Order: sequence, then structure tokens, then C-alpha cells
Amino acid sequence: MARCSVPPKLAIFLVIAITLILLLPAFGLSFGHPLTSNTDQYYIDHTQVDTGSNNAVTAIVFDFRGFDTLGEATVLFIAVLGVSMFFRRRH
Repeated sequence: MARCSVPPKLAIFLVIAITLILLLPAFGLSFGHPLTSNTDQYYIDHTQVDTGSNNAVTAIVFDFRGFDTLGEATVLFIAVLGVSMFFRRRH
């Protein structure tokens, strides 16, 4: 009888991945729930008054969600810095 050997790290990874995939629907939206919220309507109604900007997308990204955008830019910069350090030439 032939025996199939799976590396232990791969087996652990597969068990964790399958468990997360099976648990994922418990944390998502249920069927039939609307995807919009009261926050959407607030942004539509108050963007120009609160920010003074005629462009709603710009107002949301840079005014309402400014700290979030700054955090995303920081993460992107650190990722690019890490990749560039990984591929730098050593003498």
C-alpha cells in the first residue's frame, strides 16, 4: 500500500485555510440585507456643505476619511520600501 506524505507545514496551512473559508459566511452579510446605509445618504446630502468641495469623491477621501487615507499611504510606502530593500544590490 502506497503512503502519501504531506509536509506538516502544508497540512497546517490547508487546515487553517479550509477552516477560515468555512467560517467566512458567518462574518459576512446575510442574503437579503441592503448594501446601503444611512452613512451613504449623509455623504450625499452634506458633502458640499461640510467640506466646501464640489467633488464628492475628493471630499470623502481627503476630508471625511483623511486619517484612513493617510494610513493606507503609509502602509503602501512601507511595502514599497521593504520590496526595494529586498531587491537592492549588495556589493
